[in-house]
Formats: sequence, C-alpha cells, structure tokens
Amino acid sequence: MKLISLRTGAAVVAAFVMSSCAAVAKEPASVDEQVDALIAEMTIGEKVGQLTQFSDLGDTTGPAPNDDLQRRRRDLVTSGTVGSMLNTIGLEDIRTIQDYAVNESRLGIPVLFGYDVVHGYKTIFPLPLAEAASWDLEMMEQTARIAAAEAAADGLNWTFAPMVDIGRDARWGRVMEGAGEDPYLGSKIAVARVRGFQGDDLSDPLTIAATVKHLAGYGFAEAGRDYNTVDVGTVTVHNIMLPPFKAALEQADAATVMNAFNVLNGVPATGDRALQRDLVKGKWGFDGFIVSDWGSALEMINHGFAEDERDAALKAITAGSDMDMESYVYFNHLADLVEAGDVPMDMVDDAVRRILEVKFDLGLFDDPYLYIDEGRARETLMAPEHLDAARRMAERSIVLLKNDEDLLPLKQGESIALIGALAADKDSPIGNWRAMGESDSAVSLVEGFEEAGLSFTYEEGTALEIGDAGFANEVIVNMYDRSGFDAAVAAAQTADKVVIVLGEDGLQSGEGRSRAHLGFPGLQQELLEAVQAANDNVILVVMSGRPLVLSWADENVPAIVQAWHLGSESGHALTNVLTGAYNPSGKLPMSFPRAVGQLPIYYNHLNTGRPDEIPDVFWSHYIDEDNAPLYPFGYGLSYTDFAYSNLSVTPTSNGAAVEVSVQNTGDVAGEEVMQLYIRDLAASVSRPVRELKGFKKVALQPGETYTASFSLGPDELGFYNGAGEYLVEPGKFEVFVGGSSAATLTAEFDLETATAID
Repeated sequence: MKLISLRTGAAVVAAFVMSSCAAVAKEPASVDEQVDALIAEMTIGEKVGQLTQFSDLGDTTGPAPNDDLQRRRRDLVTSGTVGSMLNTIGLEDIRTIQDYAVNESRLGIPVLFGYDVVHGYKTIFPLPLAEAASWDLEMMEQTARIAAAEAAADGLNWTFAPMVDIGRDARWGRVMEGAGEDPYLGSKIAVARVRGFQGDDLSDPLTIAATVKHLAGYGFAEAGRDYNTVDVGTVTVHNIMLPPFKAALEQADAATVMNAFNVLNGVPATGDRALQRDLVKGKWGFDGFIVSDWGSALEMINHGFAEDERDAALKAITAGSDMDMESYVYFNHLADLVEAGDVPMDMVDDAVRRILEVKFDLGLFDDPYLYIDEGRARETLMAPEHLDAARRMAERSIVLLKNDEDLLPLKQGESIALIGALAADKDSPIGNWRAMGESDSAVSLVEGFEEAGLSFTYEEGTALEIGDAGFANEVIVNMYDRSGFDAAVAAAQTADKVVIVLGEDGLQSGEGRSRAHLGFPGLQQELLEAVQAANDNVILVVMSGRPLVLSWADENVPAIVQAWHLGSESGHALTNVLTGAYNPSGKLPMSFPRAVGQLPIYYNHLNTGRPDEIPDVFWSHYIDEDNAPLYPFGYGLSYTDFAYSNLSVTPTSNGAAVEVSVQNTGDVAGEEVMQLYIRDLAASVSRPVRELKGFKKVALQPGETYTASFSLGPDELGFYNGAGEYLVEPGKFEVFVGGSSAATLTAEFDLETATAID
C-alpha cells in the first residue's frame, strides 16, 4: 500500500512499514499492522476524536464562523480530534476540512465524510419502498451504484443507507426508506443495495461505504409513531427484524452499521450490548464499525436507561457503539472514563481500529483527496445515462392495482382531463431524503403528457399544501379552499377519460412523519368523489411514500395506479405506463389495508388458534371489517394476463426442488414476478401461514411460457427459535406459487430428516 507523507502520524506508519519490510524480506505491512502502529502513537484525545462525528461546521471557506460552537468545531478538526463529519456538502468545503485534518493535525488522519444518500444523490430515483415494488434486484443495485458514483464525485465517501428495517405499519413514515414487510425480499434488496453502493472495491473512487440501519426493530415502533417503544418477542427479532442485517453483512460485506433510536424490549439499541457487541460483532463476526443515530446516545437519558451524559457514554461504548453521532458524550466524557478505569483502553482501541480500517479500505490513507475531483463531478452528476436509469427504475416501480374493463392504457385520440395538484407538482416526486436533489426538478405528469402529445386539459381542482414545507417542518394542508372544484368537474364532464392524481406531498412521509389517518390529506377525497360523479371513466394515480387506505376508491373507481414518489423522471415514467409504452410490472412490497384499524397488517402472520369463520363471534376477526388487506403483499396487475401451471415438488436429501410454468395468455408482452411461498405446518415454534422463499421476474411475449426452477434447502426451510438458535425440523410443508402472496397453486412435500445448522 502506498502511503503519503502527511504529518507525524503518517511518518510513524511509513517508518513502521519500512522496518517491517526490512524484517520480513520486504513484505509490505498489512493494514492491521499499519493500524496498530498508528493506534500506538495516538493519545486518548485523538482516539476519542476518531469515535466522534460532528455535523457540518458551517461555511469553512468564508469568514471564520462567529458562533462559539462553530468555532470550536473548526478548531477540533484542525487539532485532529474529529474523525468524521456528516452533512458537509460540496468539494470546496470537503477539501478545506480534509486539509485541516491531514496537513495541520498531529497525526494527519483523514476525515470520513458521511451523508444520507438514500435514493439518489443529484439524480433522484424512486423512494426505496417504490424501488422494492419493482422486485428487480439488478436494477436496484444499479441505482445504488449510480447514487454512489454521484456522491463520491462530489467528495463524499460514506452513506447512511440502506435502511433495512422491516415495516408492517404504514402509519410509520419511514416505511418509504425500506423494502417493505418481508424479511426474505428485504434481505435480497439489502444485499443488492450494499453491493451497489460499495461495488467490489471500496477504494474505487466511484464507490462509497454503506450503512445498514437501524439496528434493530425501529420499524416496529408501537402504533407506527416514530421513535416510539418497540416491545416484541425474540422469535420476531430473529426471524423478521435481523435477517436483512445479517444478509447485508455476510453476503455484501457492508462496511458499517447504524444502531437505532428505540428501545427494544426495554433496552435502548445504542446501549444494547447483547445486540451489538455479542451478536453482531461476536457471533456474526462483523469487523466494520457501528455508528449511533443522531443523538441516540444522549437520548438514553430520556429513556431512563442512563443517569447522565457520562453514564450514557459508558453504556454506549460498553455496548459496542463505536462512533457517536452528534451526542458529544464520547467527546466530553470518554477520556475521563478511561482514566478512571471504568472503560478499558482495549475497548476504545477496538472501536478506533474498526474506524481506521474502514478509512484504509476507502483508500483515504493512500489519497485523502481521492473523492475530490471537479472534473469527475462535472461528468457524473445528472449524467444523461443516469436520468435514463431513473426513468427505467421508475417505470418498473409503478404498481397497477385495478383496471376494470381495460380502462388503461390510454389510447391516442381520447380526450383526457388531467386533474390534481400533484399532476403538475415538480417537487413532490423527488420525495423525502432527497440528498442533493434540487427542489422542483422532477418531470411532472403534466410535462410528460405534453411531451407525449396527448390531448388533455389540466385543472388543479384543489391545492394540497399551503406554502412550502421544509425538511424539518410539517406540511400545512389545505382544508378550506375548494375554488378549483367547479373547473375540475367541468373538465371531467367533457372528457373521454379522467386521470386524477392524488396522494401525499413529498414531505408527508419520512422521518418524524407518522400519520394516524391514511386517507388522502386535505380536500382530495372530496375532489375525487366530485370528479367520479361527473365521469365514470376515472383513473386514479396515487402518489405517496406509503400504502394509503384506498377502500372508497377501490369500490368506486375503475382504475387505480400506485405511483409512489418516483424521482427525477417521474412524469416520463408515469406517462409511459399510462399510455402502454411500458407495461406495468410492479408488485406490492407492503400490504395495503382496508382500514387503519387493521394496522399493523402483513401477509406472513401466524394462524392463531381460532382462524376460521364460524357462525358465532368467537373467532379471530373484526366485526366491522374484513381480515384480509385490500391489496395483498406481492400483488400487482399488468396489461396482459399470466397463467400458472405444472407445479411439481420433488423432495431432495435436505429439502425440495420446485418447478412451475407461467404463460403470458394475453395479447401484449409483459413481465411477471413469479413468487414461491411455503408453510411449515407443524414446528417447535409456530410458523407463519405463508413465507416468501423465492421469486423470479421474467419477461414473456404473448403466448410464451417459461418454466422456473426453485430450490428449497435449509436456508429456506429453517427458522430461529426464541433463543436465536437456527433449526431445520422434519415435517410436512405446503408450497404455494403464483403472482402474489394470495397464490392458489399449491403442493405439499415431507422433509424426512432434520439438518444440523452451525
């Protein structure tokens, strides 16, 4: 490894390398040896600095900051006591801070720059939940790779993504960041996204370090209220919450993990030793580092778990939280804890080592300015091929929920009334967690229709939002202004078809944006009912960051399209789907409820002891609503039809081989997601009524048949018990194959012997 001569610390490492080379016949020193040499030269203050992450310092290239805290932070970087920054944006600022670190600090250790690159950087892709609806792992890996390339070109080398929390409750605003309700699909997507961000070599300047978050259980916040308590059984922890983390670490080698805000069974995740130090670092062998979420170490005081800041620092470092993000508890107290003997130096050194090794892996010790390249930034940000990928990803993310009498696709020559504020909105499609995506930069559906040459008139109908909400502010919803209703109804009355676009503003989902009511905000439902009364041929396009309650629309509107927040190319993608230029192929990654009272709702539930309908009331049901979701997990229609047949299940020595055929029985080409589910009928732990264990997305011409093969082995047939032990037990299994979790083609097989699992 080439080492640059920066300051004293780099010279120490270089001297160690030279002495090692002489001692072992010029064998270069390993990264571990170089890290050990550097740690041996560090003071406790410099070690604590590596474990400390501060947010942006302010304008580093302008006048010196006036605020005392800002000046202090700038001095800290210069003194080498800050190891990582977040929210520092722009090549000039990043270069300035890196200069402070490598040229003016004693040891010259480069700074790590992190940012929330969630679904794109400058080019914005669909929300992660929307991308999950594509079930297209290759495409999701590609969008993460593009996001990484753009972020890296702008100086960043670390993203706080992907979020791999399983989400079963649409009230929780952060479902938009995840992959939905299923741990199998969520694990596959976690691996794809980490591979996209990190590539094959972290020192490649087109890659950035990934963070799998939030360890653990954050998506199970009670009542869907963000930051709320999580209290679930250990069977759920091991079988539902943890698999995406394990897959991302073991199959994709994710560089970092972020712990969570919440308590999990009474213990704040940041202070949970069993979760972080014993399981993830111990049993799983994770050798990267764990970073806290923003201020989560400090929040352990509010949780009633830590007495004060000093106690919070003690409990966080002891539990295995290596880097403290914006709590200052390590910065203010960790050195004293070490000097008092409350925290062993070996524990601090382990955390420092993990962080330094990631910096080595990123190539920052070879070249601290590796990610700072103005020419690459000009060529990379919003490149035409990136926008093309954004359109293709958006097309694949759209889910056709209903299409009675083949109202879609739209046909040339039809007159269309396009209605709804979101149809002309160029900002909401960018969604939340938009990184450096520019406000009002998305292609609107109005623009998409114009470019496609469609015959349409546009009417807003009603405003959704009053004013412009910022990232940290709640959207002010229009509840009174109906002045555009009459014009919208008049346009609907004279049109052949109506396309009405309703849903959430781009900032109505995301962190801190839990909702107790999941209908259309404001006056939108009233507008929909007025328009539907004026014209039966209504196509409802739903823009949202989560499943909404669409029960009235399902009963009264003939065509419904789930369009999420689709990113930069939203209008082009939606136009292509609505006109049939692209045949929709999306499948839901979350169940859509009939009513909020069903939440949390998910397909892979347990059966209960009273699952079947009986004449009296003493069975598991609602007296005022169906049990089933409005639209189940895995559901999605196409402009063609698919028929499944020839299911065969052949037992093997440790499982079963499954084959099944699907045929495109319609008149147009289309794509189908073939889904395989199992049910373990009797086990030492009650198992779900169905579990996804395989899927394939295939493209078929009219009349074409494809035969898919799936393998069911110990990885698919086993489960964790409450102690976290993985078991594969003999017994009878049901297999279901089809186009959703409600698949009806079924077979059975017997697993004769148990399989020993390490």
